[in-house]
Amino acid sequence: MKRIAILGSSGSIGTQALEVIAANPDKFKAEVLTVNGNADLLIQQALRFSPKAVVVADESKYQYVKNALSTTPILVLAGEAALAEVVQYDSVDMVLTALVGYVGLRPTIAAIKAGKNIALANKETLVVAGDLVTELAKLHQVSILPVDSEHSAIFQCLTGEDHNPIEKIILTASGGPFRGKGLDDLKMVTKHQALKHPNWSMGAKITIDSASLMNKGLEVIEAKWLFNLDINQIEVVIHPQSIIHSMVQFNDGSIKAQMGLPDMKLPIQYAMAYPQRIKSDFPRFSFIDFPKLSFEAPDIRIFRNLALAFEALEIGGNCPCVINAANEVVVDAFLKDKIGFLQMSDIIEECMQKVTKVAKPSYDDYVYTDREARIKALELIS
Repeated sequence: MKRIAILGSSGSIGTQALEVIAANPDKFKAEVLTVNGNADLLIQQALRFSPKAVVVADESKYQYVKNALSTTPILVLAGEAALAEVVQYDSVDMVLTALVGYVGLRPTIAAIKAGKNIALANKETLVVAGDLVTELAKLHQVSILPVDSEHSAIFQCLTGEDHNPIEKIILTASGGPFRGKGLDDLKMVTKHQALKHPNWSMGAKITIDSASLMNKGLEVIEAKWLFNLDINQIEVVIHPQSIIHSMVQFNDGSIKAQMGLPDMKLPIQYAMAYPQRIKSDFPRFSFIDFPKLSFEAPDIRIFRNLALAFEALEIGGNCPCVINAANEVVVDAFLKDKIGFLQMSDIIEECMQKVTKVAKPSYDDYVYTDREARIKALELIS
């Protein structure tokens, strides 16, 4: 029995992780559940899964949750500091970090320092502070198991290949709803159009990131730290069908790919059950249903966020932290109809140029950089 703390149990990854747990009650237990502000769903989940503790980050919802669970032995906590507290419980075996954005960094670091293995769905943790997080994982002998479908694919392809050098990895991207569109087309797109992803069902922020290819850019940075790669070992290819989730090319030229229908429950289950593969009733892929799989190069002239991510990785230091913070701000502004789709890249690029650069940042430097980049992005929006 593996006891899981799910940070972000109300989101797309969190709810699907609970489906995996419900289907495998002899293998997993939801030990801790946390949400930002969705108190009603948290209450429903707590009553169904009976965790040791729940956290609602929005402190104004604390009493509501406390009252609803008053007849149970479940511990109710509130506030962001509590997220970093519950991951350290002795009864927790693994922490699934399914929070969206920078907010995932602090509790993930706390879990690593407590010796907990991490199932990582919060790519921003490694984007913001990849050097710091990976060093801590080595120090505390903690495994970071990727949950993103692309990084899970790479991880699966590398199983059994410990002594074989990687020539490069190939991250696949669907291309989003605006694949093939020109700059004139993108000037007028709405948030409703951007939220219609062709293959995946995700939260609003990640869906917008996918439409702008920033999601792929963040995955490039995350991959560098997860797999200890140089920038020239990472390639991005557009694959509209989203059947091949990513590939590894070895130094003999051979390529391994991980394939399957676009369903996040598979990589979630793989990370939670690792190193075992456990039986599932997930829908099976059929080659007959997909007689043609196609590939094309990303258009970084149109989708500049991908180019900006590679540039930030090349610069290093706190620059990836800058683009992550600026991106969170501009995506929120786009969703609130304050800026256009193409303006997001303009503002991110300007933040990269104007925010103070730090070559070898500490944790405090990352905190300061995140704050400075957000302030600068908000100034540019207004």
